Amino acid sequence: MNRDQFLAAVIRNPVNEIIADELFRLALPDAWLVSGCLVQTVWNVQTQRAVDYGIADYDIFYFDPDTSWEAEDEVIRQVQGRLAKLGVPIEVRNQARVHLWYPQKHDLPYPALRSSTQGIDRFLTTNTQVGIRRTQDGFDVYAPHGFDDIAAMIVRPNPGPNFSAANYAAKAKRWKSLWPEITVVEANTA
Repeated sequence: MNRDQFLAAVIRNPVNEIIADELFRLALPDAWLVSGCLVQTVWNVQTQRAVDYGIADYDIFYFDPDTSWEAEDEVIRQVQGRLAKLGVPIEVRNQARVHLWYPQKHDLPYPALRSSTQGIDRFLTTNTQVGIRRTQDGFDVYAPHGFDDIAAMIVRPNPGPNFSAANYAAKAKRWKSLWPEITVVEANTA
C-alpha cells in the first residue's frame, strides 16, 4: 500500500473527509485527523465491512502554544459544534498541553511535545501512527512507518516514554474482537 492507496481508502469513509475539510476551514494550527479512524477505515475497506464499522471515535490533534485549559475547551466546543451533524464521537486535543495532564491520568511519563506529529509518534501502536490533513492542493499524509502494517493488518507495539503493555493489550484485544483478521504482535516480543 502506498500513500495514495491509503488516502483513497481513508476518504471512502465520508466522516474522515468531512472532518478534514472542516479542519482546513477552521485553520487550527498544526491540525491533523489521526489514528484509529484512519487505520480502521482501511481495515473496513479491505475486509468489505461498512467503512465506519468499529470506529470508537475520531481523533483530532492540533498544536497551540496557549496551554490553558480554557483555550483548549473553546476549540473543543467549536469543533464539536461544527461537526455535531455527523453524530459521531470526536476527540480534540491540543498536543502542546498533553504533558500537563497525561502523567496524572495514566501514571506514565509524557515529555512535552513540539508539534502534533510528535503526538502521533507517541501512539501505542506503530500502525496507528498516521495522520491526514487537507491542504490547498489536496492532502498531507503523515506516516513515519509507512503503510505496510496497515495493509497487512498487523498491530505492533510502539515502545516509548508513555508505552503501557497493559493499555496496548487492552486496545489490541478490542481490535481483535472487531477485526479477527488482524495479527497482533505481543508487547514482550516486539
